[in-house]
Amino acid sequence: MLRNAHVLGAQAVSRFAARGRLVVAVAAMAGLAACSQWEVAYDEPVPADLSAKLRVVTVAVDVPATLRASEANQFAPDADIVWHGDLPGNRHAQVDAIVTNAARAAVRPMRGSKAARLNIVVNRFHGITPKTQYSAPSAVHNIAFTAQLTDARTGKPLTDPTLIRADLEALVGKAAIAAQSEGNTQKARVTSHIEAVLRGWLGVGPDIRGKFSGVGR
Repeated sequence: MLRNAHVLGAQAVSRFAARGRLVVAVAAMAGLAACSQWEVAYDEPVPADLSAKLRVVTVAVDVPATLRASEANQFAPDADIVWHGDLPGNRHAQVDAIVTNAARAAVRPMRGSKAARLNIVVNRFHGITPKTQYSAPSAVHNIAFTAQLTDARTGKPLTDPTLIRADLEALVGKAAIAAQSEGNTQKARVTSHIEAVLRGWLGVGPDIRGKFSGVGR
C-alpha cells in the first residue's frame, strides 16, 4: 500500500512539473506575442526625378556600438541586436556586412550622372533565436534603420534622414528546415528583403510597404 502511494505521489509530482513547464512555456510565448503588428514602412520614397539623376558610389553603414547585442537563446531577448544567422562572433560587424551587401545590391540600378552616397544607421536588428526557430508557432525579423542620400562630393543632403522599418515574417519549424536545405537561409532571406525594401524607397523597385500580424518581439 505504501509502495503504491509512493508511486502515485511520484506520478503526481511528475504531472505537476509538466504543468509547470507548460505554464512557463505559455508565459514565454505570451511575452513573445506582446506586440503583433509589423510593417515595412517609411514616409515617402525618393522622388523619381531625383532618383533618376543619381548614381550611388558609396554605401556607408553604421551599426552603433551603443546597440546592445544578446546571445541568449530564448524567445524574446531584451536587446537591440539578436542575430544567429552567422556563426558566433562580432554581431555588430555581421549586421554591418548584411546591411552593406543588401544596400550595394539595391543601388545597382541607379546609373544617373550625379554621384551620391547612401548613409544608413541601424537602429534595431532583431532576428530570431534557435529556440524561436524550432519551438515558436511563428516569428518575425524586427529590423529598423535610418537612410539618407547625400552628395558624394560635397556631403550636402539630397534627402532627409528617413526611418525605414523592414520587418519580415520569419520561417519556423519545418518551413525553416526546408528553406535552409535549399540554401534559403535566415541570412539570405533577410539580406534579400532589406535589398527589396531599399529599392522601393530609392524608387528603383516595387514599393513593398505594408502591414502584417504575427507573433514576435
